[in-house]
Amino acid sequence: MGAEGRGNARPGCTYLNPSPVYGPVHSRRFGLSLGVNLMPASGKICTFDCLYCENGFDADRRTAEPHVPLERVERELEATLERMRDEGTPPDQITFAGNGEPTLSPAFPQAIEAAVRLRDSLAPQAKVGVLSNGTRADVPEVRRALLLCDRPTLKLDTVSQGFAEALDRPNVPYDIARQVETYASYEGRILIQTIFLRGSWQGNDFDNTSESYVEPWLEALRRIGPKGATIYTVDRTTPAEGLAKAPAEVLDAIADRVRALGIPCSVGY
Repeated sequence: MGAEGRGNARPGCTYLNPSPVYGPVHSRRFGLSLGVNLMPASGKICTFDCLYCENGFDADRRTAEPHVPLERVERELEATLERMRDEGTPPDQITFAGNGEPTLSPAFPQAIEAAVRLRDSLAPQAKVGVLSNGTRADVPEVRRALLLCDRPTLKLDTVSQGFAEALDRPNVPYDIARQVETYASYEGRILIQTIFLRGSWQGNDFDNTSESYVEPWLEALRRIGPKGATIYTVDRTTPAEGLAKAPAEVLDAIADRVRALGIPCSVGY
């Protein structure tokens, strides 16, 4: 899910991140970002199977290993933050991302609490962030944990149900209208992340940069009222061959329309 950094790469294709702590990496959005991966390093666990996922297709990344235990996450995160503090290079952000959907981990709420506590004592200037597809944003304990974060960043690639099912390929019940209302219930305390792209795969065309997709998406942002939005495009080789970047000038034009709503918007090319 929009992982920050590169782990065990397959040449010319996708990669897995180490766990439970990886990086830090220099992120386009977050500065010096220290990644936290609650998934096993051997595979991917996710509620989506996105055509553009940097971790690859779910079927190619199956793992029998469990999520990383909370005790190990706490231990390794504390050791890494202590080392970075002592070296004079504290992170700008601690980012929960990794090999799949971080909120699927049964330890997710406690891991967020631990990260906030360790941040406060070892890297007080750092933000705590999550990159999530939002499929569990309505689960009470997940919601409470997301609201502890400085930058809970939740996916909304489109408000077209058919396009979402073709591009994001959810493997759990996923209703766009309900998703928008769930996000709106956070009352401006989340950020929205959206990928814009073009191309084709297996005979299906993909392009969510046209007005028929952008205007309804903007209407959803009006309803959600996030504290910010991030739009980006394909950055690395995708598991579905045939997907391509949206042009920079198109992303800039969309970002200007987001800002016209009074919502800060960053762009990743």
